[in-house]
Amino acid sequence: MARATIMRPVVLLADEPTGNLDRASGKEVVGLLEGLNASGVTLVVVTHDPQLGQRARRQIHMVDGRIDTDEVSPQ
Repeated sequence: MARATIMRPVVLLADEPTGNLDRASGKEVVGLLEGLNASGVTLVVVTHDPQLGQRARRQIHMVDGRIDTDEVSPQ
């Protein structure tokens, strides 16, 4: 996380950012990512974790390499 954010990127790509973490560490990472997003950083998160995915305002679901759904939830 530190290396990815040290240069204050405009966009951050996160591939399974909580994949190999215990629950407490995963919550900490999610908090950091949401803080970055609140400060204006665009996040692109790829995950198989439905709980993490549901936190996103926009969700794009892919099936067999193709977009299945693209939904924006009101927040």
